Amino acid sequence: MEERTGQQTRAMGCERVLLVYGGGSVVRSGLLDRVKASLDAAGVTYHTLGGIRPNPTDDRVYEGIEMCRREHVDGVLAVGGGSVIDTAKAIAGGVLYHGDFWDFWAGRAVMTEALPVGVVLTIAAAGSEGSGNSVITKLDGMHKISLRTTVLRPRFAILNPELTFTLPAYQIACGVTDMMAHIMERYFSTTGGVEVTDRLCEGTLKAIIEEAPKAIADPTGYDAMANIMWSGTVAHNGICGTGRVEDWTSHAMEHEISALYGVAHGAGLAVVFPAWMTFMASHNPFKIEQYARRVWGQDTAMDGIAALRRFLASIGMPLTFADLGIQNPDIDLMVRKLHENKGPVIGGYMKLTAKETADIYRLML
Repeated sequence: MEERTGQQTRAMGCERVLLVYGGGSVVRSGLLDRVKASLDAAGVTYHTLGGIRPNPTDDRVYEGIEMCRREHVDGVLAVGGGSVIDTAKAIAGGVLYHGDFWDFWAGRAVMTEALPVGVVLTIAAAGSEGSGNSVITKLDGMHKISLRTTVLRPRFAILNPELTFTLPAYQIACGVTDMMAHIMERYFSTTGGVEVTDRLCEGTLKAIIEEAPKAIADPTGYDAMANIMWSGTVAHNGICGTGRVEDWTSHAMEHEISALYGVAHGAGLAVVFPAWMTFMASHNPFKIEQYARRVWGQDTAMDGIAALRRFLASIGMPLTFADLGIQNPDIDLMVRKLHENKGPVIGGYMKLTAKETADIYRLML
């Protein structure tokens, strides 16, 4: 399917694109060359921006915006995983704006237009290929913030599980954790009358729990990787959150960890989410108890959390700050930055002030 990238790019109305990628495996595997050949065959001119790293930063976005304007680009094509896609989206949203693209992430402006974005996915994890979300870190002050807007949803996304066959087990596990967290951020909701989306969330979680060990044991197993890749998209394309108040506290708290300490996002979530759930088990337990019963077959909220911890450990994920290699986490700094970025009160499932978020961070020790 990646050999159809050129015709898909043409179909979204683009003739000159910025090709954004990370490097490494997309170059060594020949994928980048195949995508370029497809663009050549379709008569699409391209310029390249490579070397995008995990936890993408604003400097590369500014670089991409400048390239697009200089070369009169009319679309952006991402070949890679969430960090590459998020960078491509930020570039696409910044090109047509006369101010600083960070205005959108800082909440100073509302994005109403963007260049079209296409995706060739190489990592099943963030689900950015199906969402309008983009997470960027501003290096000045290390502000890691997510923007959510339908304007940035990709026009097409090519999902070929074979492109993920070379991923290390740890990276697959981080991706699995991220997609599970995307579902749970939507599942833990105070909205009533949402049985259908509850069941969509639970069913997708159970599918991930079943397929993830297979994919980690054999990354070249097509069916398991196909199910994991599709789960990542379903987890974050909005369907699981239809008609419900969502939470997103755990993601916001993890962003401060990875911004400060540079850990993998999925690994950070493996530490944050069970701690958040533990706090909620004694403050707002209803949905935690339902999750324990329906997803893990456990009788109590704490038993369900224990089952989640066992699963995360079984796929090689950390469970504490120490497991992340952070021996003396600066909780005060993370709490301060969290509420600077997200406001004095955060959370959809339960409203949390700095006192409560500090308590949750301490549960990660």
